[in-house]
Amino acid sequence: MQLLSVKNNPLVRLGDATLYTLNDLGRMALFLLQSIIGLFRRPFRFAEVIKQIHFVGAGSFLVIFFTAISTGMVLGLQGYYSLSKFGAEGMLGSAVSLTLIMELGPVLTALMVAGRAGSAMCAELGIMRISEQIDALECMAIDPFRFLISPKFLAVIVSVPLLTVFFDLIGIGGGYISGVLLMGVNPGSYLEGMRSSVTNHDIWLGVVKSFVFALLVVWISTGRGYFVLQIRGAGFGAESVSRVTTQAVVMSSISVLIFDYLLTAILL
Repeated sequence: MQLLSVKNNPLVRLGDATLYTLNDLGRMALFLLQSIIGLFRRPFRFAEVIKQIHFVGAGSFLVIFFTAISTGMVLGLQGYYSLSKFGAEGMLGSAVSLTLIMELGPVLTALMVAGRAGSAMCAELGIMRISEQIDALECMAIDPFRFLISPKFLAVIVSVPLLTVFFDLIGIGGGYISGVLLMGVNPGSYLEGMRSSVTNHDIWLGVVKSFVFALLVVWISTGRGYFVLQIRGAGFGAESVSRVTTQAVVMSSISVLIFDYLLTAILL
C-alpha cells in the first residue's frame, strides 16, 4: 500500500519523467554521434546511399511538386489581393519569392519528407529491431550504423536541400501563373521585383534551414525506430512500431517548426 502511494506521488512521477527524458536525450545524442562517425567508416556503402537518395529525393518529388505549385499559386492570389489595396501589385514577385525562399520552401519540404520518407525509415528500423535483425547484425560484427543508418543520414542531408530548391522554383512559377497569367500583373514587374529583392543572404538562410531541417528529420526518424523497444508507452510488437512511427513524424514536425523560428531569429 505504501509502495502504491509512493508511485502515485506527483513528485515521484515528475522525477521519473525527468530521468527518462534526460536518458532519452543522452541516448539520442550518442545515436547522432555514432551515425556521423559511421559516414567515415570503410567500406563505404555507395550503392546504398544512391538507393536511399532515390527513395527520399526522387520518391518525394511528386508530393513536393504539387505542394509547391499549390502554395505558390495561393501566395500569388493572396499577395495580389493584399498588395492591390495599396497599388503595389508590382511587388508581388518580391513577396512570393522571399516567402518561399526564406520560410515556406525549407519548412514545407522538410514536413513533406518527414511525413513520407521519415515515417518509412522509422517503421523499417522499428521492424528490424523487434524482429531482432539489428541484433543479428551486431552478432555478426557488422556495425548497424555504417550498414543501415549512416546511408540514410547522408541521403536525407543531400536530398532535402535539393528538394527545397525545386520547391522554391516551382512555387515561384506557381505565383507567376496565378499573379501574372490569371490576375494580370505585369510579367516584367514580377520578375524585376523578385530579382531586386532576393539577396544572397536570403538564399543562404534558406539553404542553412534546409540542411538543419534535414538533419532533424533523419535523426529523429531513425532514432525513434532504432530505440523502439526502449521508448516508454510504445507497447510491444507491431503496435510499438506504429506508435513510434507516429511519434517520430510528430516530433520531427514540431522540431522543424521550433528550429525555423530559432534560425530566423539568429540568422535574419
